[in-house]
Amino acid sequence: MLLAGVLVLATPVLAQTPTPASTAQEVAPDIDLYALMSGTCRTLKVDGQDYPCKAVAFFHSEKGRAHFTVALDDPADQSHIIAFSGLHGHRSRTQQELYELPVDRMLLNSKDRPKVDGIPVPAAETSAGVCRQIGNFAALQVASVTCQATDRSGRAYELQFVSDGAPITLRRVRQTAPNIQSDPYR
Repeated sequence: MLLAGVLVLATPVLAQTPTPASTAQEVAPDIDLYALMSGTCRTLKVDGQDYPCKAVAFFHSEKGRAHFTVALDDPADQSHIIAFSGLHGHRSRTQQELYELPVDRMLLNSKDRPKVDGIPVPAAETSAGVCRQIGNFAALQVASVTCQATDRSGRAYELQFVSDGAPITLRRVRQTAPNIQSDPYR
């Protein structure tokens, strides 16, 4: 999706089927911030298979869930996207440039996934792992992102992203109160 001249990787937080009693607020996406980073994926592995990446982005939700989302450069599947997703991300108390996100699920998207409004809805796989980002959103600089996770089926996911030094594109979708330890926006 192209938004204000910036590629946005659509990653629904949860796929919800509206019920007659649902309100617009219940089914509205709760993403309050996204950051698009430019650089290179030195490593991107999905279940042992290497891929190049097209884009890496960070999404944060009002409820505290965050995702490091990666669009894979997969010639067989233009919709191949993975996201390392978790709650309770935080900046290190001793290293202010370090943000850590415990990963509790992987969001997996492909051309074969069911669609809602024309957009594939990712499969959520319970997982365990961690992402570490070096950089500072307020300064619009992210040096690197590393993620490792293993899902309950034993599939391993690995990302080593290195910035090209260009400032990140940071967008606050909505103003919200910080809900994680050590506000990542400062």
